[in-house]
Amino acid sequence: MLSPQTLSAYRSMTPAERLRLTLDMIAENEKFLLFGDEQQVRRKFELLNRQNDERNAALLQALRLAQQRQRNPKSTDSDADE
Repeated sequence: MLSPQTLSAYRSMTPAERLRLTLDMIAENEKFLLFGDEQQVRRKFELLNRQNDERNAALLQALRLAQQRQRNPKSTDSDADE
């Protein structure tokens, strides 16, 4: 997890600054992502995609729960699981 200071700094960035940061990180890490034989590289990207899918699923679930709570404030998290 990121520190509160890092999160605050990131949130205060403009979209262009965040994009530049992202592109810089990609450029710095590309050589490591592409290092190895074809199977190793494929596995690295499969892992990255799986982790991204898991994060996206968790975010979507949190958004669904927030939407349910907004519609029915007396509902609990356990109600949403049923």
